[in-house]
Amino acid sequence: MNYSKPTHILSSYYAPRGAHRMYALGQQLAQLYLSPSDKLIGIIGEAGSGKSALIRGMFPGLELTNDDNGVYIRPLPILEQERSFAFFSPHTYHLDIRFENGFTQMTELADAISEALNKGRRVVVEHFDLIYPLLGANANLLIGVGEQVLAARPNVFGPDPEEIKAAVYTSLPYRLMAHTAEDICGMFISDEDNERCGHADLRHGFAITFPETKPSFDIAELEKKVNEVIAQDLPVTYVDDHHISIGDSVQICDGPRVHVHRTGQVENFRLLDHFIYDRFTRSYLLVGCVGEKTDELLEKMDNRRQMPGWV
Repeated sequence: MNYSKPTHILSSYYAPRGAHRMYALGQQLAQLYLSPSDKLIGIIGEAGSGKSALIRGMFPGLELTNDDNGVYIRPLPILEQERSFAFFSPHTYHLDIRFENGFTQMTELADAISEALNKGRRVVVEHFDLIYPLLGANANLLIGVGEQVLAARPNVFGPDPEEIKAAVYTSLPYRLMAHTAEDICGMFISDEDNERCGHADLRHGFAITFPETKPSFDIAELEKKVNEVIAQDLPVTYVDDHHISIGDSVQICDGPRVHVHRTGQVENFRLLDHFIYDRFTRSYLLVGCVGEKTDELLEKMDNRRQMPGWV
């Protein structure tokens, strides 16, 4: 029986900040799109985009051959198929093509993937676009991670890995800029407001949500202070899984790897000059945008106040 979903071609989701929200999205994608018959899963995205967290959410318990702390499993399990006892060999293999290509020929990696598939195993391949030309077959499920997470079920007409790569590689810088600008905002928001606020994802931007009570800070003054930090071109550095440093200031952050390297790389940062009230969640939203056409984007978001659900 074929369990695939032939009517599904492409779905798009905002790529959330924070590992736990990425785990949850991975779990959701697995429930909606992953079928028992899917054997080849292709993952595409730059380093730091959140691919590993998404994979952990989709495949709980899967042992990744690389991790965020730079620990790599050796020997690579998929290359040791002949040496393992068939009954106890893994059902699902994982490998990072970009990393493994530094140690193993691409043809050998492609042959190992094909061998595992022929044995009925599932293979999760990061940087799938690099190995695709040698496999002669597209992935059953193709996932791209950039500013958005794209979930595609390719057919003979596509999409092919290069199309997904072009989309996510182009959009990722906006996500990095937006998360960095959002954390700089946190530097100038009171501890009380920082503790109670939530975070939402927007195209080329972010929303910081404040439940029940509207914050008292001046938005124009906050925007000015953030742009001053951006102009200083300070280094943005990973500290640990819950903190980053912006210059000499250490900030709590739930997505510490998803940032630009320096504040000066944040382009055209703007804040909407007033809070938007969401009557369904009873929250006040501080909305910010980065990149080109920020004024146009903010105007579109502001117009949503006239729609049902926004006041």
